[in-house]
Amino acid sequence: MRLGVDLGGTKIEIIALDASGGERLRRRIPTPRGSYKGIVGAIASLVTQAEGELAASGDVGPHSLGIGMPGGISPFTGLAMNANSTELNGQPFQADLEKLLARPIRFANDANCLAVSEAVDGAGAGRRVVFAAILGTGCGAGIALDGRSWEGPNRIAGEWGHNALPWPSVEEVREASRCYCGKLGCNETWISGTGFQDDFRRESGRSLPAAEIVAQAVDGDVRAAAAFERYLSRLGRALAQIVNLLDPEVIVLAGGMSNVRALYERLPAAIAPFVFSEKFITPVLPARHGDSSGVRGAAWLWES
Repeated sequence: MRLGVDLGGTKIEIIALDASGGERLRRRIPTPRGSYKGIVGAIASLVTQAEGELAASGDVGPHSLGIGMPGGISPFTGLAMNANSTELNGQPFQADLEKLLARPIRFANDANCLAVSEAVDGAGAGRRVVFAAILGTGCGAGIALDGRSWEGPNRIAGEWGHNALPWPSVEEVREASRCYCGKLGCNETWISGTGFQDDFRRESGRSLPAAEIVAQAVDGDVRAAAAFERYLSRLGRALAQIVNLLDPEVIVLAGGMSNVRALYERLPAAIAPFVFSEKFITPVLPARHGDSSGVRGAAWLWES
């Protein structure tokens, strides 16, 4: 049995997959806010309880365990880094959990878990190179090569959200905002759901959730439609840069903005003009496992 844990800002979820990828158990609990020890204890308790339930049905552990997390584990210090759940940063997260649960654990960035999940049995199944992007509150991405998470020697492969928006207009240069990472004009500030909302608010003076802006654009609201056109252009340029660097066999989208159906109809035409090729044929697809992809990918880490 493979166990996967997805650590999010509001919830911690665990899943158990059998050898064929079938789901045998799924549980979730709220994430303790602002408490590193609380998070470690909650994960350990969730794993122990899940294994108890599995044992009661005849699946005796311990089972392999993978954890998807914001940020990652530094290859230099062994401490958690780059997490927007800042209570994790600088903490011996892996060592503490391995001690509590008495086993080796594999950790990966949550976007890398998404990429693995979609490469193994999702929208990228059968593809050698999968680029998977999360377009939600923030903007992250992961890379799977032959179904395995590629993190790189610095453990930052796929940190697409913290590159600058490519081919910016004069207006975009002028309006670029400061990212939480300290840099100016990161992709995250433009093409996350939050970035989309911020852009609409600057131009219209109205604060609306991303889904409502899209709905108003469909209904013919001029300012909402203009905001969506700008978003489409920015996402197209950002993805074109990935195609020029990596040339993945499929691009998979997850997160709140991935639910906008018009993206799949119109993104190829927005990407193509910036690709250094006479044609752009890479499919852009929604994550097959949706919000479950991250936790499934964490479970598959021992296969990668």
